[in-house]
Amino acid sequence: MSVASPISPADPASAILDCFALIGNPNIGKTTLFNRLCGLRAKTANFPGSTVEARIGTVEAKRGGDGLALVDLPGLYSLNLDRPESKLCCDYLTGKASIGREATAVLIVVDATNLSRNLMLVNQVLQLGGSGGGGGLPCLVALNMIDLAQRRGLTIDHEQLAEYLGVPVVPVCARSGDGLDLLRIALPRAVVSAVALPDPNDSAAVGRWADGVLEQSVGGHHAVGTQRDTVTDRLDAAFTHPILGVLVFAAIMMGLFYVIFTLASVPMDLIDLLFATLGEGVDSGFAWLRDSVGWNLADGPLHRLLVDGVIGGIAGTLVFLPQICLLFFLISLLEDTGYLARASFVMDRLLRRFGLPGQAFVPMLSAHACAIPAIMSARLIPDHRDRLATILVLPFLSCSARLPVYVLLISVLFGNNPWLAGLAFAGCYLLGAVAALLVAMVARRTILRGPSRPMVLELPSYKRPSIHTALLTTWDRAMTFLRKAGTVIVAICIVLWWLGSYPVAGRSPAADAIRAKAAEVQSIAPEEAEVMISSADAIDRRNAKEQSFIGRIGHAVEPVFRPIGGDWQLSIGLLSSFLAREVFVSTMAVVIAGADEDAAEEPTVQEEIMGAVRADGTPLFTVPTSASLLVFYVLAMQCLPTLAVTRRETGSWWWALAQLAIMTGMAYVAALITYQGLILMGVT
Repeated sequence: MSVASPISPADPASAILDCFALIGNPNIGKTTLFNRLCGLRAKTANFPGSTVEARIGTVEAKRGGDGLALVDLPGLYSLNLDRPESKLCCDYLTGKASIGREATAVLIVVDATNLSRNLMLVNQVLQLGGSGGGGGLPCLVALNMIDLAQRRGLTIDHEQLAEYLGVPVVPVCARSGDGLDLLRIALPRAVVSAVALPDPNDSAAVGRWADGVLEQSVGGHHAVGTQRDTVTDRLDAAFTHPILGVLVFAAIMMGLFYVIFTLASVPMDLIDLLFATLGEGVDSGFAWLRDSVGWNLADGPLHRLLVDGVIGGIAGTLVFLPQICLLFFLISLLEDTGYLARASFVMDRLLRRFGLPGQAFVPMLSAHACAIPAIMSARLIPDHRDRLATILVLPFLSCSARLPVYVLLISVLFGNNPWLAGLAFAGCYLLGAVAALLVAMVARRTILRGPSRPMVLELPSYKRPSIHTALLTTWDRAMTFLRKAGTVIVAICIVLWWLGSYPVAGRSPAADAIRAKAAEVQSIAPEEAEVMISSADAIDRRNAKEQSFIGRIGHAVEPVFRPIGGDWQLSIGLLSSFLAREVFVSTMAVVIAGADEDAAEEPTVQEEIMGAVRADGTPLFTVPTSASLLVFYVLAMQCLPTLAVTRRETGSWWWALAQLAIMTGMAYVAALITYQGLILMGVT
């Protein structure tokens, strides 16, 4: 694709242009352009008094001088709609809202393949009053997806278009990066439009104006008429079909989980290999890290805190980072292709049958990353009852925090069969979605009676996904996860280590008796004596755990969780994970730390947890127990921050407590049926 130089219809405005607002319709590559321009020089923030998220980045200037700030605003169709994103964008552009930087100019992104619709918003932005109250803000138009327009036979005279708009127009391809250097050069040339434009409130005049602009600026055999891309039509017919569309969606999701479960083992093994190389052949990378700390610290509370508490707990969670990153990477690619919009169209029909609005699909999709921003985004749902029903069921959908638990338990159940493991992964997500729909249906027919509104959705064009954008998205999510691992999980691990280490228990009489017998046979059977001493040490370690605060708490609540397969160790893991789901794995790593110190080979964190035993020596993670826990974690509400956000968004603790009671009750009953059913079937 060739990109011509942008024009500058007027000299740059006298005002200093140091912060550009990035605005445009949904699904036009606006965020992809932002990522291309700013890369890793970006951060995420919420507007004060709002849950709507924006990204702030820095664009390197190409003509010398300091870089320019760029604020990525949420996508919208009009500034005049009665919707949160419209009000926020309008307030920010007029100086009524701020996130630390006041907008001094606007970069408007438009879709070169659908200029007619995009020009409506362009007309509004060009005439929007600036914060100073005099005229509009300096503007610049980025004509994105110019490569797709050319492939469809469209020819766009961007210089002619710039004359009609009164501001510079730069053709770009955000996906490939073509034209971005010219865009950086053109940013300081943004100007206030001086041409006569129709009144944004006169829809008829704006229709007529847009048609005139298109007639003079756009040519090609697809410019006028209704000729369509038959390949695109056939794909849409398949992806949005009531039956075939659902089957395609299910197949894509199952394939996605299969890829996650199989490919993620490669980076996990590479991480361990790297540490093992540094550790000169130590079997486990995290074992090398623990040994390195242990060699440099004398035995004592600090040594045990770092080795058994911090390193053991964090390693139990970080080992699953590759799965989390791979999930976000693949979802970003799917979204970039335009397929997820088709999936939302298919799901709209399904959601309305269960009393949920079509607008709930976007929050439900984002809930697979985290329920907190998903609940916040439910503000975009206009109807109050629709919004409450959506918030109520969003935590049922499997978020990324559940992934470490899923991976651990599915590895116990189907570790040697990737296809069954992938199917189990998909089953976890399906179970959560089904539970959400059933609860929504009951709620809308009882406490939240009322009709659901159909969703109006514009399907974006199909595009080749951007690896660059997917990698940046993955990086952002990984950093968010690591920040959480470095704060919340560390704090919980330290508390759990302290509870598991104090009060310090004395030596067990049973262990001392074994040591006495070992001393008697030491001279005649040294190997047998060594085994007896190891057994005595193991008894002392287990006795110390059970006599600690954490052991006493575990034994106190064990009767509650025993019917679903839990012992005192698992009871502690279940209780601690009510703070945050993902700490279950790190909790188990702390609780069982040092339980098998005499193993011939140093186990990995995952192997150490999976190899844990109960007081009677039987495996802790049997098939019935693992299956029961898997069902419990799919359905249970185990995230205090989510409850807090639910209370804030609904304005009442009643809804948050109802959410907790419904989810926990369903999780316990389902886990009970799973465990007892498998036991009755003779599964061990």
